[in-house]
Amino acid sequence: MSAAPVDPPPCAPDARPDGSTHFGYSSVPVERKAEKVAEVFDSVASNYDVMNDLMSAGMHRAWKAFTVRHAALRPGMKVLDIAGGTGDLARAFARRVGHEGEVWLTDINGSMLAVGRDRLLDEGLSLPVAQCDAEHLPFPSGRFDRVTVAFGLRNMTRKEAALREMHRVLAPGGRLLVLEFSKVWKPLEPAYDAYSFGVLPRLGRMVAGDADSYRYLAESIRMHPDQPTLGALMETAGFGRVRWHNLSFGVVALHEGVKF
Repeated sequence: MSAAPVDPPPCAPDARPDGSTHFGYSSVPVERKAEKVAEVFDSVASNYDVMNDLMSAGMHRAWKAFTVRHAALRPGMKVLDIAGGTGDLARAFARRVGHEGEVWLTDINGSMLAVGRDRLLDEGLSLPVAQCDAEHLPFPSGRFDRVTVAFGLRNMTRKEAALREMHRVLAPGGRLLVLEFSKVWKPLEPAYDAYSFGVLPRLGRMVAGDADSYRYLAESIRMHPDQPTLGALMETAGFGRVRWHNLSFGVVALHEGVKF
C-alpha cells in the first residue's frame, strides 16, 4: 500500500503569478483546470454514488443529513444547490421547502447533472436544472434564501470568485453552507493519508476502472484550504457570522456564513 508523498505541495492561491493553478499535486494553466476537472467527473459520474458509499463507509449520508438540518429550511424558501451532482441535497431540500418553494440543481459537469436529473425524475421530482459555472452564476442578485455546495468548492478554479457569486445571488439574511473535505485531526493524519493514497485509488480501479481520478480527488483534498483559511475566504467574499462544524474528526467540515 502506498502512502502520501512526504512533503505535498503547500495549499496555494487559486491563481499564481505565472498563470498556473493546482490540479491535485500538479500544476496546470488556469484556463485548463475546468477542462481537467471535467475529465475526472465525466469518468466517475456513473459510479459516483457507489464510490461515495464505499469511500466513506456510508458516512457521506450522515454529513449531508447534518447539512440539511443546519440549512433550517421552511416551506416556500428558494434554494440553489451548486455542484449538486447526483442530487442528494436537492432531493432533501425539495421535500423541506414543499411545492411553494423552489430548489435549483446545478453543476458545471453535464455528465454529473444528467445523473442527478434522472435520479430525481425517477423519484417523481421535477426540479429546475441548470448546467453552469459557479464563478458566473446565471441568476439575478438576491434571488435565493440558501445557497449550498457539497464537495464541489475544492474543484473550482477560482474559489474567491465563486464565493463572491454565491454571496451575490443570496437575499439579505440568506445563508451559504459549504460542505467539504477539510483538515483532519492531526493524530489521524498518517492513517488518513495511507487510506487516501493507498486504498482509494485501488477502489477506483476495481469499481470504476479509474485509479487516476480517485488519486486526483485525494490530492485535491490536501490542496483545499483548511477550516480557518476557508472561513477567512468566506469573510473576504462578504459573509458574516462565519463558523464551521468539524465532522468525523475534521475529515469533513460544514462552513456557514450569512449575507447581511
